[in-house]
Amino acid sequence: MAKRKTTKESVEAEKIVETPVKEEKHKEVKIEQKVEKVESKKKRISKPKQITVSARRKMAIARASIKAGKSVVKINKINLQAIDNPHVKMMISEPLKIAGDYASQVDINVNVCGGGQMGQAQAARSAIAKALVMYTKDSQLKKDMLAYDRFLLVDDSRQVEPKKFKGRKARARFQKSYR
Repeated sequence: MAKRKTTKESVEAEKIVETPVKEEKHKEVKIEQKVEKVESKKKRISKPKQITVSARRKMAIARASIKAGKSVVKINKINLQAIDNPHVKMMISEPLKIAGDYASQVDINVNVCGGGQMGQAQAARSAIAKALVMYTKDSQLKKDMLAYDRFLLVDDSRQVEPKKFKGRKARARFQKSYR
């Protein structure tokens, strides 16, 4: 083999030829890394870790947090099965019965404040239903809940009218005597 003469021009020409190839490889690696990052973001979006939803009824406000688990439902840190009033227990468990298998795959924690016992129960019920629909993103479940009771997914904004002067209640007035 014959040896080539190495001059400054030939060395620079080799560098110019080699550099674009290295940069292209480097760019391909960066593009692959970006594609992997985008795919990992898509995976995170498809499986939410925890969703928090709020609902209102009369003066009660309920905040429900839902995450993957073993079908544990707690209302103000008390298990749903430990609630004494059977009517309240049945009312709160309605969205869980409608959801069926979806409810057995999640844990739900509900914090309720304000209002009375029934207002809190209805707010908790609505918050649980909204959380299940948002977590599953299932349109059939949403239709089933709306068909069962519209107020499972839509807040009932009715509140007690405040009492006014010149009367015993909001609209009732004191009787007048003309004698």
